[in-house]
Amino acid sequence: MTRLTKIQLHAPYLILIGAMGDDTYAKTGFGIVQWRPDLVAGQLRFEGCEVDLGVPDMSVSEAAAAGVRSLVIGVAPVGGTIPDNWWPHIEDAARAGLDIVCGLHFKLTDFPAVVAAAKSSGARLIDVRNPPTNLPVGTGIKRSGKRVLMVGTDCAIGKKYAALALHKAMCEAGMKASFRATGQTGIMLAGEGIPIDSVVADFIAGAAELISPANDEDHWDVIEGQGSIFHPGYSGVSLGLLHGSQPDAFVICHDATRTLVSGWEHFTLPSIHEAIDLHAQLGRRTNPDIRCVGISVNTSKLAVGKRENYLATLSMETGLPCVDPLIDGCGAIVQHIQQLYTE
Repeated sequence: MTRLTKIQLHAPYLILIGAMGDDTYAKTGFGIVQWRPDLVAGQLRFEGCEVDLGVPDMSVSEAAAAGVRSLVIGVAPVGGTIPDNWWPHIEDAARAGLDIVCGLHFKLTDFPAVVAAAKSSGARLIDVRNPPTNLPVGTGIKRSGKRVLMVGTDCAIGKKYAALALHKAMCEAGMKASFRATGQTGIMLAGEGIPIDSVVADFIAGAAELISPANDEDHWDVIEGQGSIFHPGYSGVSLGLLHGSQPDAFVICHDATRTLVSGWEHFTLPSIHEAIDLHAQLGRRTNPDIRCVGISVNTSKLAVGKRENYLATLSMETGLPCVDPLIDGCGAIVQHIQQLYTE
């Protein structure tokens, strides 16, 4: 029987940011600091790094002396690789006895120097982006239970944050709910899941079915989204996840100030209405009753004083609850879901 990827990380963590120059591509580090700050001891940054996770800077030797147990590669750049000059620092960490945790598109075991360093100290090499074998092709057969999927107008736009905040709000409201991880950071936080963007294309929908199996009728799976069906590079993984998840509901995730696809600036972002309509149209293929239940917005770059008006206007235009999950929480979306699904 095919099972979800499971991991057990040893805390505290040192988050490797290196020389990253854009917050967008340090989303793994930011996600861990946001949702599990108690497990983070510090960040490892190189000279000129423009990204700051808001935790203490530490060298490998300082981290080892402080009892840090894992070095987590906290970046997710386009292509899923890191520069060659980062590897000596990773080797030093492994040699010092820190587990190396990686969620990128390569295997740590493919780097002999890192393998040798880990062997000398007994450190573990943990590749998170390692989907299970023997995944099935999606069946499209309806499963019991309820599902809500996070979808986005772009990549790296808050789908994981929205899912975690919505799951938290559901649990606080006394609902039966589970967070279902589909990406490397989500798996690091939850301890299990499937890295959907590493699954062979034919099996993406089947993997999504495995992530959210049949459950009690009043149980909600809160499914972390991946990519965007509007993205010129990553739309395939998003569509497979949408069809395999068979969501009863979806939440649109958006950035209030972003107008162009990040890293693909020759493409504009869709409107919220376009995003709602297309996800509903495509989602009806495997769940005819799919509907949008809310909008999660990153308002962090809006000018002071404009956030509430922006969300209120968007809510009036769409007829849906609109929140910034890190400021407002997702209580309004949960209330809307309860109203819709207890009628």
